[in-house]
Amino acid sequence: MKKWQFFTANEIKPFGWTKQQLIIQANGLSGNLDKVWRDVRDSAWIGGDAEGWERVPYWLDGFIPLAYLLDDDDMKGRAKKYIDAIISYQKPDGWICPCPDERRARYDTWALLLLSKVLCVYYECSRDERIPEVLYKALYNYYGLLKNGEIKLFDWGKYRWYEGFVAIEFLYKRTNEVWLKDLARILKSQGMDYHTVKELWKRPLNIWKFDTHIVNLVMMLKYEALSCDLLGEEYTDDAEYLYNFLYEYNGMPAGMFTGDEVLSGISPIQGAELCSVVELMYAFEHLFAYTGDKKWAERLELLAFNAFPATLSDDMWAHQYDQMSNQIACQRFLGKPIFRTNFFDSHLFGLEPNYGCCTANFNQGWPKFILSSFMHNGNDIISAIPIPSVLDYEGIHITLTTNYPFENSFKYSIKTSKDFNFTVRIPTFAKSLTVNGKTVQTGELKFEIKSGEEKDIDITFEATPYLEKRPLGLNVAKCGSLLFAVPIKYEKNMLEYERDGVERKFPYCDYEYIPKSDWNYGFSDGELKAEFRGMSDIPFSSQNPPIILKANLGRIDWGFEDGYDTVCAKVPRSKSAISKPESISLYPYGCAKLRMTEMPFIEK
Repeated sequence: MKKWQFFTANEIKPFGWTKQQLIIQANGLSGNLDKVWRDVRDSAWIGGDAEGWERVPYWLDGFIPLAYLLDDDDMKGRAKKYIDAIISYQKPDGWICPCPDERRARYDTWALLLLSKVLCVYYECSRDERIPEVLYKALYNYYGLLKNGEIKLFDWGKYRWYEGFVAIEFLYKRTNEVWLKDLARILKSQGMDYHTVKELWKRPLNIWKFDTHIVNLVMMLKYEALSCDLLGEEYTDDAEYLYNFLYEYNGMPAGMFTGDEVLSGISPIQGAELCSVVELMYAFEHLFAYTGDKKWAERLELLAFNAFPATLSDDMWAHQYDQMSNQIACQRFLGKPIFRTNFFDSHLFGLEPNYGCCTANFNQGWPKFILSSFMHNGNDIISAIPIPSVLDYEGIHITLTTNYPFENSFKYSIKTSKDFNFTVRIPTFAKSLTVNGKTVQTGELKFEIKSGEEKDIDITFEATPYLEKRPLGLNVAKCGSLLFAVPIKYEKNMLEYERDGVERKFPYCDYEYIPKSDWNYGFSDGELKAEFRGMSDIPFSSQNPPIILKANLGRIDWGFEDGYDTVCAKVPRSKSAISKPESISLYPYGCAKLRMTEMPFIEK
């Protein structure tokens, strides 16, 4: 059974830098897609003639909790407009997706699995009592069509069968009806068993396959946590085995896997699709909630504080499709792209580089991460991800004031009208842990909070910077949950144009990032020193990062990858120094849009 339950966007609110991050998101692309992007503005989901499959549900999946976390009436109203329209087009038999009746068998019902999850998100935020009935009719119709063989899972639906279990569990808790468990069994029986194809993950190929598609694989990691209770199966932590298997052959230092758009090996110049980052975050959120195992929370932090902000512009009007660990330029490829199956513009920052799935889907990242800050189970509450936030739940009020992950001090201010047990998760890297000024052993901290009590809990710990070995004789700098990189200065080349009826114009245009400083570095030694510089209005600012690491680096003859002049070589041509060592400021990976992350030691 699930260890922890999620709070709703009415019970958790952002605070400090997390609130600022959501404000930037709301003022950027996420908060304006329905105004500027045809696939949302004119979608078939609301009676238009544009895309009627995954893009509106993807967008709503993030836009809805964003609106409620910020308590923004305008955004709530716009979300309701879309939900109202979707409900209005539901057929009498329950079918809810925008396609003619005669085409149902050819409509990939991944869109229904996704929409069903979105309807649950909307209900948790709005408490709109129409939603349970709408969802019941949609899933009961789906069950009948699958059971009678009128439709079946194929393509994306086959590979993402477990996504529907969020809604199935939602309805089963309300109704306890047996057909829901039968639907769960049908989905699994028609769905993909990824163990049958895992040998394909060892050796990257330049061939597009569902079996090695990066987003399918990161979604897949949570399948057991979502499905085992409904299926009556034992939880085996299969996710740990599959995660380690994928990471061994395709791992990146920011915690995700290469996939541009299929698995791409361990090269630091292969990319990772943005959809895979936010979906891996979502998988880790559910894995921690189900198991309570801190390894999933620590992996979640690594993604959220590094891989996710790295692929977004400071104002969040632009994003990449693919990010690279060693990313010395983001310029259009004039010849063959470095990516295995993606296109010439996939690493540009823009409206819709490569495909628009990430344009719609990246919006869920920050809202759902913030909703994972506190979790509960009965009379127990845990501070799962210690980011600044406020919990207000059934007479319990907790405010967490912190600049984590940039600083490691935390102030919990608690007021309560009921007894509860409070746990604070402490990361495994924490050293010199103190509580209210007293040194304690590292590990989870547990407190019994009594009704009527007003209590402040001050916690501090230290994190030591260190170098971590990577494949290919390279190394990366880390400190706590942050990864660091050499920032490369750049100038932007703004691109305004129209393609396939999609207009790009400021502020929702595309940008090339053209390097203007050295990038060919290696570590001279292992000395690293952290310096906190203070928070700005942009938490992951590319110009004013909150924290830096000072490292001694020297330039080497690194060279370009064969056939390219905007991609560094996978490994350096030489590790011999061509300059004296100098003290260089390493930026958090999430702040360094152009960067060198994986570097060798200079040979003496």
